[in-house]
Amino acid sequence: MDDSDDAEASLAWETLASETDYTCPGFDVVRDEVRLPDGTETDFHYVSEPPSVVVLPFTEDGDVVVIEEWRQAVDRVNYGLPAGGLEAEDVDMDAAAKRELAEETGYEAAAIESLATYEPTNGLFDSVFHYVVAHGCTPTAEQDLDHNESIRVETASFTDLKERALADDLRDGRSALGILQYALRGE
Repeated sequence: MDDSDDAEASLAWETLASETDYTCPGFDVVRDEVRLPDGTETDFHYVSEPPSVVVLPFTEDGDVVVIEEWRQAVDRVNYGLPAGGLEAEDVDMDAAAKRELAEETGYEAAAIESLATYEPTNGLFDSVFHYVVAHGCTPTAEQDLDHNESIRVETASFTDLKERALADDLRDGRSALGILQYALRGE
């Protein structure tokens, strides 16, 4: 065991029991009974949801396919990248990305490459966002929206999206993170 293993062990909580307090479509609220490093026993609640894929989809002309979607939690239209949870029939991340892209936008991708994986809110959620870049996207399918999705599709230049993210004009954190990560790679 090296020093980093010792440091992690000294911070680790022990889960004594775990129970789902609330379930709804899309997520669960979980309550863990835990023992802290100092021996204190307490409860910890968090939101559990399936992993998600966030797609940065480039058309053959180099524009990015973006969506406008109503977000009830913030009471406004959200502008950003297509994204969604992995489903049982998804054989891998590429399949999930292609499915989400087609369902939300009607575009299909010629190729998918991995960009990054993040845990955006790991203090309260167990969410994992897998970011991918889709290349050669063409509008060949019909949108197949879930019953609770209201989405409009458009395209934008990557430069415009990057500038919006830098100017605090792209409020969707998932989208801003993916766009800025891609920009930092200098691609």
